[in-house]
Amino acid sequence: MKFKVDIWLRGNNHATTEQLTLASREPEAWTDEDVVLVLSTMLRALSRAKDPTEDVDRKIKLRGFSWIVNPYDSGGVVIAIELTLGAVVAGPFDIGENKLTAMIQRAIETDKIEPQAVH
Repeated sequence: MKFKVDIWLRGNNHATTEQLTLASREPEAWTDEDVVLVLSTMLRALSRAKDPTEDVDRKIKLRGFSWIVNPYDSGGVVIAIELTLGAVVAGPFDIGENKLTAMIQRAIETDKIEPQAVH
């Protein structure tokens, strides 16, 4: 699946657009794991825009950012994420706004659960 992301770094007066490719289902068939992959890919794209030498295998945690799912003018929805670093908007995706919002909420809640250490 291919999708576009618009990236704006805080302190810059312009945004850039990238096309990203994921080995994933089409949006209407997404699972929560697919949503985690999309969000992580968006966050990596924003980070790469700031530092192109970033480790692509670095662990991503889904916390510390604001997000929203919004309808797109010509159909579908977009995901917008904002951090102190800047903002990234991806889409449009052909999936219901409420469905995607619920999936993102579950993904973030699940990511907050840390595995317990066994001693």
